[in-house]
Amino acid sequence: MTTSPTSTADPQTTAAPTTPASALTESAAALVPLLRENAARTEADRRVAEENIAALSEAGLFRLTVPRRLGGHEADFRTFLEVTSELARGCGSTAWVATLINVCNWMVGLYPERTQQEVWGGNPDARVCGVLAPSATSQAVEGGLVVTGRWGYASGSLHSRWACLGIPVVDVSGDQTDQGFALIAMDELTIEDTWHVAGMRGTGSNTLVADEVFVPAHRIMSVTQAVEGTCPTEHKDEALYRSALVPVLALVLPARRWAWPRPGWTWSPLLSPKDGASRTPSTGAPGRPRQRRSSWSRRPS
Repeated sequence: MTTSPTSTADPQTTAAPTTPASALTESAAALVPLLRENAARTEADRRVAEENIAALSEAGLFRLTVPRRLGGHEADFRTFLEVTSELARGCGSTAWVATLINVCNWMVGLYPERTQQEVWGGNPDARVCGVLAPSATSQAVEGGLVVTGRWGYASGSLHSRWACLGIPVVDVSGDQTDQGFALIAMDELTIEDTWHVAGMRGTGSNTLVADEVFVPAHRIMSVTQAVEGTCPTEHKDEALYRSALVPVLALVLPARRWAWPRPGWTWSPLLSPKDGASRTPSTGAPGRPRQRRSSWSRRPS
Protein backbone atom coordinates (compact mmCIF):
# COMPACT_ATOMS: atom_id res chain seq x y z
CA MET A 1 0.00 0.00 0.00
CA THR A 2 1.29 3.46 -0.91
CA THR A 3 1.16 6.03 1.87
CA SER A 4 0.18 9.55 0.92
CA PRO A 5 2.90 12.17 1.54
CA THR A 6 2.50 14.87 4.15
CA SER A 7 2.81 18.47 3.01
CA THR A 8 5.25 20.87 4.62
CA ALA A 9 3.99 23.88 2.67
CA ASP A 10 3.93 27.27 4.37
CA PRO A 11 0.25 28.22 4.78
CA GLN A 12 1.10 31.92 4.57
CA THR A 13 1.17 32.25 0.79
CA THR A 14 1.22 35.74 -0.69
CA ALA A 15 -1.82 36.55 -2.81
CA ALA A 16 -1.14 37.37 -6.45
CA PRO A 17 -2.09 40.78 -7.84
CA THR A 18 -5.18 40.92 -10.03
CA THR A 19 -4.33 40.40 -13.71
CA PRO A 20 -6.74 41.95 -16.24
CA ALA A 21 -8.59 39.42 -18.38
CA SER A 22 -7.36 41.16 -21.51
CA ALA A 23 -3.76 40.66 -20.44
CA LEU A 24 -4.28 36.91 -20.04
CA THR A 25 -5.91 36.65 -23.46
CA GLU A 26 -3.11 38.68 -25.01
CA SER A 27 -0.54 36.41 -23.40
CA ALA A 28 -2.27 33.42 -24.96
CA ALA A 29 -2.39 35.09 -28.38
CA ALA A 30 1.34 35.86 -28.16
CA LEU A 31 2.06 32.13 -27.78
CA VAL A 32 0.17 31.08 -30.92
CA PRO A 33 3.23 31.20 -33.26
CA LEU A 34 5.25 29.02 -30.86
CA LEU A 35 2.42 26.51 -30.51
CA ARG A 36 2.01 26.31 -34.30
CA GLU A 37 5.73 25.75 -34.72
CA ASN A 38 5.64 22.86 -32.24
CA ALA A 39 2.28 21.38 -33.31
CA ALA A 40 3.67 18.66 -35.58
CA ARG A 41 6.23 17.59 -32.96
CA THR A 42 3.54 17.52 -30.28
CA GLU A 43 1.49 15.11 -32.39
CA ALA A 44 4.49 12.98 -33.37
CA ASP A 45 5.72 12.68 -29.76
CA ARG A 46 2.18 12.01 -28.45
CA ARG A 47 2.66 14.62 -25.73
CA VAL A 48 2.68 18.41 -25.59
CA ALA A 49 6.13 19.80 -26.39
CA GLU A 50 7.92 20.75 -23.18
CA GLU A 51 8.67 24.14 -24.71
CA ASN A 52 4.91 24.75 -24.89
CA ILE A 53 4.39 23.66 -21.28
CA ALA A 54 7.19 25.93 -20.09
CA ALA A 55 5.83 28.90 -22.07
CA LEU A 56 2.28 28.47 -20.74
CA SER A 57 3.60 28.10 -17.22
CA GLU A 58 5.76 31.22 -17.50
CA ALA A 59 2.76 33.15 -18.83
CA GLY A 60 0.66 31.96 -15.88
CA LEU A 61 -1.87 30.22 -18.11
CA PHE A 62 -1.98 27.09 -15.96
CA ARG A 63 -2.97 29.31 -13.02
CA LEU A 64 -6.20 30.67 -14.50
CA THR A 65 -8.38 28.96 -11.88
CA VAL A 66 -5.92 28.75 -8.99
CA PRO A 67 -7.09 30.91 -6.04
CA ARG A 68 -5.54 34.37 -5.97
CA ARG A 69 -4.61 33.93 -2.32
CA LEU A 70 -2.35 31.04 -3.42
CA GLY A 71 -0.70 32.86 -6.30
CA GLY A 72 -3.23 32.19 -9.08
CA HIS A 73 -5.39 34.44 -11.24
CA GLU A 74 -8.80 33.21 -10.04
CA ALA A 75 -10.08 34.24 -13.48
CA ASP A 76 -13.74 33.96 -14.44
CA PHE A 77 -14.92 31.31 -16.88
CA ARG A 78 -15.33 33.71 -19.78
CA THR A 79 -11.64 34.55 -19.50
CA PHE A 80 -10.82 30.85 -19.13
CA LEU A 81 -12.59 30.03 -22.41
CA GLU A 82 -11.17 33.04 -24.27
CA VAL A 83 -7.63 32.08 -23.26
CA THR A 84 -7.96 28.42 -24.23
CA SER A 85 -9.63 29.36 -27.51
CA GLU A 86 -6.65 31.56 -28.34
CA LEU A 87 -4.27 28.71 -27.56
CA ALA A 88 -6.28 26.44 -29.87
CA ARG A 89 -5.40 28.66 -32.84
CA GLY A 90 -1.85 27.42 -32.40
CA CYS A 91 -2.20 23.81 -31.29
CA GLY A 92 -5.34 21.86 -30.50
CA SER A 93 -3.60 19.34 -28.25
CA THR A 94 -1.91 22.04 -26.19
CA ALA A 95 -5.20 23.92 -25.81
CA TRP A 96 -7.05 20.77 -24.75
CA VAL A 97 -4.44 19.95 -22.09
CA ALA A 98 -4.53 23.55 -20.80
CA THR A 99 -8.33 23.39 -20.64
CA LEU A 100 -8.43 20.12 -18.70
CA ILE A 101 -5.70 21.18 -16.28
CA ASN A 102 -7.41 24.48 -15.55
CA VAL A 103 -10.81 22.88 -14.91
CA CYS A 104 -9.19 20.31 -12.60
CA ASN A 105 -7.35 23.13 -10.83
CA TRP A 106 -10.74 24.78 -10.31
CA MET A 107 -11.98 21.58 -8.68
CA VAL A 108 -9.09 21.67 -6.21
CA GLY A 109 -10.38 25.11 -5.20
CA LEU A 110 -13.46 23.30 -3.82
CA TYR A 111 -11.38 21.25 -1.37
CA PRO A 112 -10.43 22.31 2.18
CA GLU A 113 -7.65 24.84 2.73
CA ARG A 114 -5.37 22.07 3.99
CA THR A 115 -5.65 20.23 0.68
CA GLN A 116 -5.17 23.36 -1.40
CA GLN A 117 -2.01 24.15 0.55
CA GLU A 118 -0.66 20.68 -0.16
CA VAL A 119 -1.15 21.25 -3.88
CA TRP A 120 -0.19 24.92 -4.31
CA GLY A 121 1.28 26.14 -1.02
CA GLY A 122 4.82 25.71 -2.29
CA ASN A 123 4.15 26.03 -6.01
CA PRO A 124 1.19 27.92 -7.54
CA ASP A 125 2.13 26.43 -10.94
CA ALA A 126 1.45 22.84 -9.80
CA ARG A 127 -0.85 21.23 -12.36
CA VAL A 128 -3.75 18.85 -11.78
CA CYS A 129 -5.25 16.42 -14.30
CA GLY A 130 -8.37 14.37 -13.76
CA VAL A 131 -10.73 11.56 -14.77
CA LEU A 132 -14.06 11.66 -12.99
CA ALA A 133 -15.48 8.24 -13.89
CA PRO A 134 -15.35 6.08 -10.71
CA SER A 135 -13.44 3.18 -12.28
CA ALA A 136 -11.87 1.98 -9.04
CA THR A 137 -12.43 0.03 -5.85
CA SER A 138 -12.05 1.45 -2.35
CA GLN A 139 -11.46 0.05 1.13
CA ALA A 140 -12.22 2.08 4.24
CA VAL A 141 -9.30 2.37 6.67
CA GLU A 142 -8.54 4.68 9.55
CA GLY A 143 -8.20 8.24 8.25
CA GLY A 144 -9.32 7.67 4.68
CA LEU A 145 -9.61 5.12 1.87
CA VAL A 146 -7.25 2.71 0.13
CA VAL A 147 -7.89 2.98 -3.61
CA THR A 148 -7.10 0.64 -6.49
CA GLY A 149 -8.18 1.42 -10.03
CA ARG A 150 -7.57 2.42 -13.63
CA TRP A 151 -8.68 5.69 -15.20
CA GLY A 152 -8.44 6.08 -18.97
CA TYR A 153 -8.23 9.19 -21.13
CA ALA A 154 -6.21 11.21 -18.58
CA SER A 155 -5.35 14.22 -20.75
CA GLY A 156 -2.45 16.24 -19.40
CA SER A 157 -1.29 13.54 -17.00
CA LEU A 158 2.22 13.61 -18.47
CA HIS A 159 2.57 17.21 -17.30
CA SER A 160 0.76 17.12 -13.93
CA ARG A 161 1.79 16.67 -10.31
CA TRP A 162 -1.66 15.65 -9.04
CA ALA A 163 -4.73 13.84 -10.33
CA CYS A 164 -8.38 14.22 -9.32
CA LEU A 165 -9.98 10.79 -9.80
CA GLY A 166 -13.46 9.35 -9.41
CA ILE A 167 -13.85 6.68 -6.74
CA PRO A 168 -16.59 4.86 -4.83
CA VAL A 169 -16.80 5.93 -1.18
CA VAL A 170 -17.43 2.94 1.09
CA ASP A 171 -17.95 2.29 4.78
CA VAL A 172 -16.04 -0.19 6.94
CA SER A 173 -18.35 -3.01 5.81
CA GLY A 174 -17.52 -2.31 2.16
CA ASP A 175 -20.94 -0.91 1.26
CA GLN A 176 -20.89 2.09 -1.06
CA THR A 177 -22.25 5.23 0.60
CA ASP A 178 -21.31 7.87 -1.97
CA GLN A 179 -19.08 8.66 -4.92
CA GLY A 180 -16.08 10.86 -4.50
CA PHE A 181 -13.28 12.76 -6.15
CA ALA A 182 -9.94 11.62 -4.75
CA LEU A 183 -6.91 13.87 -5.08
CA ILE A 184 -3.78 11.74 -5.52
CA ALA A 185 -0.17 12.78 -6.13
CA MET A 186 1.12 11.63 -9.51
CA ASP A 187 4.16 9.98 -7.94
CA GLU A 188 1.75 7.52 -6.30
CA LEU A 189 0.27 6.55 -9.67
CA THR A 190 1.54 4.75 -12.75
CA ILE A 191 0.94 6.07 -16.26
CA GLU A 192 0.14 3.27 -18.71
CA ASP A 193 0.84 4.18 -22.34
CA THR A 194 -2.53 3.55 -23.99
CA TRP A 195 -3.12 6.70 -26.08
CA HIS A 196 -2.55 5.39 -29.63
CA VAL A 197 -5.05 7.24 -31.83
CA ALA A 198 -5.30 8.86 -35.24
CA GLY A 199 -5.81 12.46 -34.11
CA MET A 200 -5.08 14.67 -31.10
CA ARG A 201 -2.19 12.40 -30.21
CA GLY A 202 -0.44 15.25 -28.42
CA THR A 203 -2.92 15.27 -25.55
CA GLY A 204 -1.17 12.23 -24.08
CA SER A 205 -4.50 10.97 -22.75
CA ASN A 206 -3.09 7.79 -21.26
CA THR A 207 -4.38 5.56 -18.46
CA LEU A 208 -3.65 6.21 -14.77
CA VAL A 209 -3.24 3.21 -12.49
CA ALA A 210 -3.42 3.09 -8.68
CA ASP A 211 -2.43 0.02 -6.69
CA GLU A 212 -3.60 0.23 -3.07
CA VAL A 213 -2.96 3.94 -2.67
CA PHE A 214 -3.99 5.50 0.64
CA VAL A 215 -5.98 8.70 0.22
CA PRO A 216 -6.56 10.73 3.41
CA ALA A 217 -10.09 11.92 4.10
CA HIS A 218 -9.28 15.60 3.50
CA ARG A 219 -8.37 14.76 -0.11
CA ILE A 220 -11.72 13.07 -0.82
CA MET A 221 -14.66 15.24 -1.85
CA SER A 222 -18.24 13.98 -1.93
CA VAL A 223 -19.74 14.08 -5.43
CA THR A 224 -23.27 14.15 -4.01
CA GLN A 225 -22.56 17.16 -1.82
CA ALA A 226 -20.59 18.95 -4.54
CA VAL A 227 -23.47 18.57 -7.02
CA GLU A 228 -25.80 20.02 -4.40
CA GLY A 229 -23.46 22.99 -3.91
CA THR A 230 -21.91 21.99 -0.60
CA CYS A 231 -18.12 21.90 -0.89
CA PRO A 232 -15.53 21.68 1.89
CA THR A 233 -13.62 24.89 1.07
CA GLU A 234 -13.65 27.31 4.00
CA HIS A 235 -13.42 30.31 1.65
CA LYS A 236 -17.12 30.86 1.05
CA ASP A 237 -16.52 34.44 -0.19
CA GLU A 238 -14.65 33.28 -3.33
CA ALA A 239 -17.36 33.47 -6.00
CA LEU A 240 -15.44 31.41 -8.58
CA TYR A 241 -15.57 28.33 -6.35
CA ARG A 242 -19.26 28.82 -5.59
CA SER A 243 -20.06 28.08 -9.24
CA ALA A 244 -22.29 25.06 -9.82
CA LEU A 245 -20.22 21.93 -10.40
CA VAL A 246 -22.11 20.28 -13.27
CA PRO A 247 -22.41 23.41 -15.48
CA VAL A 248 -18.71 24.13 -15.00
CA LEU A 249 -17.76 20.59 -16.02
CA ALA A 250 -20.17 20.86 -18.95
CA LEU A 251 -17.95 23.61 -20.38
CA VAL A 252 -15.39 20.94 -21.24
CA LEU A 253 -17.04 17.59 -20.52
CA PRO A 254 -20.37 17.30 -22.37
CA ALA A 255 -22.72 14.59 -21.14
CA ARG A 256 -22.34 12.24 -24.14
CA ARG A 257 -18.70 12.80 -25.03
CA TRP A 258 -15.50 13.46 -23.14
CA ALA A 259 -14.30 15.96 -25.72
CA TRP A 260 -15.59 18.87 -27.80
CA PRO A 261 -14.10 21.03 -30.55
CA ARG A 262 -12.50 24.16 -29.09
CA PRO A 263 -13.65 27.31 -30.88
CA GLY A 264 -10.10 28.12 -31.96
CA TRP A 265 -9.92 24.97 -34.09
CA THR A 266 -13.05 26.05 -35.92
CA TRP A 267 -11.84 29.61 -36.46
CA SER A 268 -8.32 28.72 -37.53
CA PRO A 269 -9.02 27.92 -41.21
CA LEU A 270 -10.96 31.18 -41.52
CA LEU A 271 -8.09 33.42 -40.43
CA SER A 272 -6.33 35.60 -42.97
CA PRO A 273 -3.11 34.32 -44.63
CA LYS A 274 -1.07 36.96 -42.82
CA ASP A 275 -2.07 35.27 -39.56
CA GLY A 276 -0.24 32.16 -40.70
CA ALA A 277 -3.28 29.91 -40.64
CA SER A 278 -3.46 26.83 -42.77
CA ARG A 279 -6.27 26.51 -45.30
CA THR A 280 -6.68 22.84 -44.44
CA PRO A 281 -9.77 21.63 -42.55
CA SER A 282 -9.84 22.27 -38.82
CA THR A 283 -8.98 19.55 -36.33
CA GLY A 284 -11.66 17.90 -34.21
CA ALA A 285 -11.62 16.99 -30.55
CA PRO A 286 -9.70 14.00 -29.16
CA GLY A 287 -10.77 10.80 -30.87
CA ARG A 288 -12.08 9.08 -27.80
CA PRO A 289 -14.54 6.24 -28.24
CA ARG A 290 -18.06 6.63 -26.95
CA GLN A 291 -18.42 5.40 -23.39
CA ARG A 292 -21.28 4.23 -21.27
CA ARG A 293 -22.59 7.22 -19.40
CA SER A 294 -20.81 7.41 -16.07
CA SER A 295 -22.83 7.23 -12.88
CA TRP A 296 -20.62 9.71 -11.05
CA SER A 297 -23.34 12.36 -10.92
CA ARG A 298 -26.01 10.05 -9.53
CA ARG A 299 -26.79 9.81 -5.88
CA PRO A 300 -25.95 6.49 -4.25
CA SER A 301 -28.87 4.10 -3.98
